[in-house]
Amino acid sequence: MLGSFAVLRKQSLLGDAISHAALPGIAIAFLITGAKDSNTLLIGALISGLLGTFWIRGIISKTHLKSDTALGLILSLFFGFGMLLLTFIQKQPNANQAGLDKYLFGQAATLVESDVWLMVIVTALCLFVLLLFWKEFKILLFDKDYAKTIGFNTKTIDILITSFIVLAIVLGLQTVGVVLMSAMLLAPAAAARQWTNSLSVMVLLAALFGAFSGVFGTAISATQNNLSTGPVIVIVASIFVIVSFIFSPNRGLLFRQIRFIKNRRDLELHKTLSFMFHIAKTHEDISHPHAIKILNNFQGFTKGTLKKLVDKNYVVLNGNMWSLTNLGFQTAANLYNQQSKNDE
Repeated sequence: MLGSFAVLRKQSLLGDAISHAALPGIAIAFLITGAKDSNTLLIGALISGLLGTFWIRGIISKTHLKSDTALGLILSLFFGFGMLLLTFIQKQPNANQAGLDKYLFGQAATLVESDVWLMVIVTALCLFVLLLFWKEFKILLFDKDYAKTIGFNTKTIDILITSFIVLAIVLGLQTVGVVLMSAMLLAPAAAARQWTNSLSVMVLLAALFGAFSGVFGTAISATQNNLSTGPVIVIVASIFVIVSFIFSPNRGLLFRQIRFIKNRRDLELHKTLSFMFHIAKTHEDISHPHAIKILNNFQGFTKGTLKKLVDKNYVVLNGNMWSLTNLGFQTAANLYNQQSKNDE
């Protein structure tokens, strides 16, 4: 659900930066506590992710750097620091450090019932906040300046939605890991965007695509030995994206190509009609043999175009000869007049 707002706000790299920024928080939480308690490590990841997010906002607002530059800097800095801490931890004589690297690529098999309940609670909280502030989130998304003029505190709303995106990312680290979490945030939303222009429908579809990706990916990985769950979930989500990019009715590549071919054929038909009109309008009788002879010397049409004209009763075929009907002449005249108005 929250990924939809990141996609529409053109903050696709934000998920990648936040997930990578969470890594040093996990390592520091482990160094402080010396235990691999999931809740403690996730709190550390949340704090680190929020810190990285506000650093990004500070860089964008206080300097002349663009958002993509700020995201790249924070991503590299935090991830590099996190990897340094993990290397340091692995060299310590502490048996509890084993398996800490699961947060890099995820390991859904390590989830326990308490982790699932935590996800349920946080999901319910995110849904409640989303519904409660739906109007504010929507107006901030599409017209930030207007939101300011009617008295909304856009900075607070922006921080709220960004914080919940951070929370969602941190929660998914155990499942798909730091490296792949941004794909899990963005892929369902990108797929949903292809099917609708409605924000509410997009959010609902993104939630469904994300849920089905998790279910199908987990089921597939469970059928095979040594098949990591996180990468499989992301691959399933990517399949949803590919299918959406190809088959969605309005934006899909397939239907776009079909519309392109249809428009090109319609253009050929209109060009043929236009030529016929230019010839026929100089003759009082459009069925006169001389007019028909001139028309049949025209080679700018295809058999398919001519057949369409016949089907529409714009043209009459007599053997190999064809002539313009009154309906075809009138239609061509209307097209010509409309084109003349557009040119003016």
